[in-house]
This record gives sequence, structure tokens and C-alpha cells, in this order.
Amino acid sequence: MYPVSDRFLARLAESHRVATQVQLFLTSGRVIDLEHTGGSVTVDRSQAIRRTCTVTIADPSLIPRSATDQLASYGARLRVARGVEYGDGSSELVPLGVFRLDSVDGDVNAGPVTLSGKALEVAVADDKFTTVYTATGTVVGAITALIQRSLPTADVISRIVDTPIGSRAFDTQADPWAGCQEIAAAAGAEVYSNADGVFIIAQLPDLLTTPPVWAVEAVEGGVYISANRAMSSDGVHNGILAYGENTADGIPPVSYLATDNDTGSPTYWGGPFGRRPDFFSSSTLISLAACQQAANLKLAQAKAPNATGDISSLPNPALEPGDVFRVTHEDGSRELHQAASFSVPLDEGGDFPISTISAKEDA
Repeated sequence: MYPVSDRFLARLAESHRVATQVQLFLTSGRVIDLEHTGGSVTVDRSQAIRRTCTVTIADPSLIPRSATDQLASYGARLRVARGVEYGDGSSELVPLGVFRLDSVDGDVNAGPVTLSGKALEVAVADDKFTTVYTATGTVVGAITALIQRSLPTADVISRIVDTPIGSRAFDTQADPWAGCQEIAAAAGAEVYSNADGVFIIAQLPDLLTTPPVWAVEAVEGGVYISANRAMSSDGVHNGILAYGENTADGIPPVSYLATDNDTGSPTYWGGPFGRRPDFFSSSTLISLAACQQAANLKLAQAKAPNATGDISSLPNPALEPGDVFRVTHEDGSRELHQAASFSVPLDEGGDFPISTISAKEDA
């Protein structure tokens, strides 16, 4: 969860005024605070570009008529935040993302105007290779080089133990951001830009060992609204074989099979669910340890959890994908959930639906 005060989390469950901010960063260096009437920021861990935004403004005069107008979507960026007002004249804002402004659309006479943007991963993804590119060295070094190839001033923070990789040649027209994700898998990690627009290399928190950061409770003064639970086997795999072979570096083939070995899991490898493996290969995998980390990462993404959920609560703009939170239902039962995707509104009221990666009953 994005760092906030205890007062902030308590205020979410109380009646309060919402504080929001949308700033436009022009290529000239000017920063403009945009008066806005609504919008939202969607955060989805399953997407290559995790954060997207829409912002609604009332003034149709801001619709660009030429490439030099202030909202022209040629390099401008949006920074969006939401928070709370405390009623004593103070407020606390939480950043929701830094976005490349991609489109501006609206009625030129009456408005409103809708701005749409994507997080900074899009700048790396769009900068396709025009010649063959070879990534070498380590996971952190290779990812940093790919990101800063497109965004020279980008900050890249690693929260992993760095791992050597085999050389990986990317063809002309290949997607560099997909390359970043492939390389990160060699360390069992993910790479993404966070709410501050900083690129993070990190492993997905373990649901069973990570302390919950938030309580969604169906009690008086709680933020719980409703919840659904479901299970599905569509597209589910309970084993991942990760393997690598790098003839360019003279590295012999190496592989590792990760399986769901939890006998209490509905997707247990030796249980009635059967064996449903999937496969991941990359020339970056040059050791058993790298294959093991990649296989375990992909398995966590591919296997069915014991339960999945869609939780609806009062909005919490500080929540981040991978956060573990505790849900207490109306019947008193408790579960630990891990956030997968959600949408933060930029106006007053409204539900805050959270789709979860996985869930476990909590004693």
C-alpha cells in the first residue's frame, strides 16, 4: 500500500469530502492544475500497462485545435491524485499514477472533454526495436537499459536479488516492454511503473506470509459494501515447466517444473484436478535457480486460488496490486485477499470494486 497516515485510513470509513488533483505537464515545462468534474484511474496487474486514466473536464476551449495547443497529446503527461479532506483545513493526497496523455475528445461547443492516458510503460512498449537488440548482463541491468533506452531519466528501483541472464536477442519490431517482463521472470519478478511513475522490479508478495495492510469489515464504521466469491478452472494450470537454452553463450539446456504441491488446494498436482501444465521458455534462463524462479512466478499467475473474490468497498486510493487485505463478511467469517485490479473514481461517492488474485480463509 502507498504510505499513508493512520488518520487517512480511518477517515476513509467516515463521512468526508474527497480531495482530487489532476496536473498537466506540458513539454514546455509548464505545469497546469486542471479543473475536472470526474474520471477514474484503473489499475490492473494482469495488463502489461498496469495503470490507465480518464479525466473529464468541463471547458471545451481546452480541446486542442493544433499540435501546439496545451492539451495536444504529443508528449504531455498527466499526474493524478486522490485523497481526503480532514475538515480542519488540511488534506492528504495519494498519487494514482503518471500517465502519457494519449487522447483528448469532446464536443467543441458544449463539452465535456475527456482526457485519456496510459502509464509510462507505454513509452517503452511503443519504442519498438528498429534493429536487432541484444540484452545481456543481469536482470536489473538489462531491464534498466531497456527502460532508459526510451526514457533516459526514468528511475528504476530493484527490490530483488539480482540474477545473471543469458544473452537475449530481440528482433526488429519486437516489443521492448514485453522483453522487460520476460527478463524479470528470470528472477521470479515483475516489472511495472508505480503510482509515482517510478519503475519497480519486485516479486509478488506471498499471500500466506505477507501481513495484511487494510481491513475491509462489514461492521459499523467499516468500509465493506458487498462481496462475491467464485471458482473457475478456465485457463488454469497447476504446473509450469520453465526452460532455457542459449547456444549463443554456449549454455546447455536447463529446466525446472514447478507444480501445485499443496494437498489442500483444489488444483493439487496429484489430485482430482489432474495435471494441466503450461510452458515458459527464454534464452535468459541459464541456471536451475533462474528456471525455478521463473516457473514459480508463472505458476502463481496460472493456478486457481482456493477462492477468488470481487470485493466492493468504500474507495481506498492507497491500495496497490499485490496488497494483502483482510475481509470480514456480515456472517463474521474472515478471508485474506490479494488485490489484482480496481478502479479509483475521481468524484464523490461510488463503489470501489476490487478483483482479487487469490484468497484464503483467515482464522
